[in-house]
Amino acid sequence: MSEPTARLAARLAVDIGGTFTDVVLETPAGRATSKVLTTASPEEGVIAGIEDALATADLQAPSISLLIHGTTLATNAIIERKGAVTALITTEGFRDVLDIGYESRYDQYDVFLEKPKPLVPRRRRLVVPERTDIQGHVIQPLDEDAVAALVPELRELDVESIAVGFLHSYANPTHEQRVRDILAEAAPDLSVTLSSEACPEIREYERFTTATANAYVRPLMSDYLGRLRDRLDGMGFQCPVLLMTSGGGLTTLETARAFPIRLVESGPAGGAILAQHLAAEAGLDKVISFDMGGTTAKICLIENGQAEKAREFEVDRQARFRKGSGLPLRIPVIEMVEIGAGGGSIARVDALQRITVGPDSAGAEPGPAAYDRGGDRPTITDADIALGKIDPGRFAGGKVALKPELSVAALARDVAEPLGLEPAMAAYGVNEMIDETMANAARVHAVELGKVAAEHTLIAFGGAAPLHVGRVAEKLGIDRILVPQDAGVGSAVGFLRAPVAYEVVRSRNMRLGEFDAAAANDVVAAMRVEALEVVEAGAAGAELVEQRSAFMRYVGQGHEIVVPLPERLLTDDDGATLQEAFDTEYTRLFRRALPNAEVEVLTWALTVSTRAHAATSMPEPDHQPASAAIGTRGLFDAESGTTIEVPIYVREDLAPGMTLVGPALIVEVQTSTLVPATFNAHIGAGGNIVMGRKA
Repeated sequence: MSEPTARLAARLAVDIGGTFTDVVLETPAGRATSKVLTTASPEEGVIAGIEDALATADLQAPSISLLIHGTTLATNAIIERKGAVTALITTEGFRDVLDIGYESRYDQYDVFLEKPKPLVPRRRRLVVPERTDIQGHVIQPLDEDAVAALVPELRELDVESIAVGFLHSYANPTHEQRVRDILAEAAPDLSVTLSSEACPEIREYERFTTATANAYVRPLMSDYLGRLRDRLDGMGFQCPVLLMTSGGGLTTLETARAFPIRLVESGPAGGAILAQHLAAEAGLDKVISFDMGGTTAKICLIENGQAEKAREFEVDRQARFRKGSGLPLRIPVIEMVEIGAGGGSIARVDALQRITVGPDSAGAEPGPAAYDRGGDRPTITDADIALGKIDPGRFAGGKVALKPELSVAALARDVAEPLGLEPAMAAYGVNEMIDETMANAARVHAVELGKVAAEHTLIAFGGAAPLHVGRVAEKLGIDRILVPQDAGVGSAVGFLRAPVAYEVVRSRNMRLGEFDAAAANDVVAAMRVEALEVVEAGAAGAELVEQRSAFMRYVGQGHEIVVPLPERLLTDDDGATLQEAFDTEYTRLFRRALPNAEVEVLTWALTVSTRAHAATSMPEPDHQPASAAIGTRGLFDAESGTTIEVPIYVREDLAPGMTLVGPALIVEVQTSTLVPATFNAHIGAGGNIVMGRKA
């Protein structure tokens, strides 16, 4: 391939996880991948991975036409409370909104219940006189002198970042904008986030938590993205840099620096997009994506080619699986469940003599015991090594040297000896606990959405998922598993399938009985201008598509449903059109509509995006026996309590159509796949490993 052709087609994707940083370089000639340990200064790991991928593909930085980046840095900063010192300036009388929350308890019978702690403590919540009503009319003008008087107090509190959240500012943001102007003049070094920009929606608690979370991570993320851009420029990169968002789209680096809260689930979103693409290629209507990396596991249901979407996401949950136990963020997200179950999750025996795993992780530093980097506590990776699932010589492409004896020693000390077990059985116990946790998470998530997990195909990717997916499938009663090519860097591959997209949401209450088409069209037009500005900056000249929707409810209800809107100018007669669309959607969800009940629009939403990459289905190849195994490996069998020898296959040696019988190990550079004894496997048309349960 000539250098000009490579430049037009070569694209890079980078995914920073809590343990590993994954890089994928894709050209018409093929794909180069790299997996390196995440570094304390994240850009160092990114640059190391990029240099490795470029060297493998024999390309230079100027040959890259696009770089796409996703990261969990914002999420980790919130969970670990490592963000900026943040203050909240709010309306007088509403200082304690962050503490009051929903005024409900996620577990009303737990007398020791801990509510999520606000990112901004009460002493750094400051108030000023001002008031706007629900229609945006000013009731009390902003006291500008009171705002200026806050600056010395902000200095005394060593504040680095400020969130401004006033009551009903979504309807009229002028007071918040004036505060930003005053602070920009008096304290230009402070980062300022306005709730009317970060989350211009009704409901002050969610709006304030979203704004404070954005302010909390903004200095960290802005500095990191700035340093990364400088390093890339220094390497000779001349291409656009786009960031993966939680909703499954791509946005510009400048927008990401201003609103990093939209990146909290960017890595997992890439995995969901990959699963959507694979499901379309394989003609699968019902799939569950299973992404297990070094720190967390993510599970997402995808039906009819689309992942479930949501407008709210909870981060830092105090109780696993308990809605309401975390900090609510009002951002567009792909709906999934995420648990602290990754290769680095730490295992221990609790006071009741039970094996427990996670949610804390050894991460990349010091890492699992086998890494020999100072970590001495047993992790899931250590258990996998002790059971024989991982070939130490091939782990992470040979870039991380493992010492299996350290895994065995850590498991013996912390798990086996307290329970009177052999180290191998202790390692099996660790695996069983984490596999059951992940299976239960998928089971609960499916039930919450009214689905049956056993009816789905599992698509597994991430460094650890292919090792555990077989047992998770057994527990869920799932008969079919798909492991894609380059599964170890699956989320980064998914980035390359994502459209450039941006969603804008505005709250503007309107009852259908008093439908005002002119006001609705004004809201939609303003949203389109904002969305186009972002999308065209990242995809100039591309064909764009637009989606409009409204969040509607019966008057008096507490929650809304999403109703599609016509993609044209609305007229006053469209009140009846929206009523009909609402009745149809409400009946689909709840089996009946309520006659004569008044309906209202609470919030309007608009998404502008480039067209998504179309998936091409391929015919199933003829089956034939797999090429010879390269050897065998001892794998602990819990049923017999002994070690059995299983064949090892190299994935690169397996051509489409080749079949093999479980148990077996299929090894590749970034991960390994365990085919359990209850499954057989073959290589599908797209090079994916397809496992089917034995009769």
